[in-house]
Amino acid sequence: MQSVEKELFLKAVKAREHAYSPYSGFRVGAALLCEDGSIYTGCNIENAAYSPTNCAERTAFYKAVSEGKRKFKMIAIAGGRETLVMCTPCGVCRQVMAEFCDAETFQIVCGEDEEHLKIKCLKEFLPYAFQL
Repeated sequence: MQSVEKELFLKAVKAREHAYSPYSGFRVGAALLCEDGSIYTGCNIENAAYSPTNCAERTAFYKAVSEGKRKFKMIAIAGGRETLVMCTPCGVCRQVMAEFCDAETFQIVCGEDEEHLKIKCLKEFLPYAFQL
């Protein structure tokens, strides 16, 4: 039986197939686990103007939030050009996570493959999050 982290990572790898990245060639997929067990996936979607580009992590969060989800446990991220590399969330995505997640308990799963995963809590990625 696979661990939740591995299963989520493999869903992120699958979501990566839908990435639209004609400018960077860097395809990213994400799989977001909600507290109720549902999973939302996302991919990066680039734009020629760059600023409107959306990361895979935010795509997954926005899909989930737009369907009423507000409680999240974990996100897995898979990215790279030809092969997978360790891919961590950008600062904007980290801040979006801070908006909806408990920094002490929300887990971020990253890795080059499902056998070599790094799992850290959000607070380790964003120790001084902006919060009101």
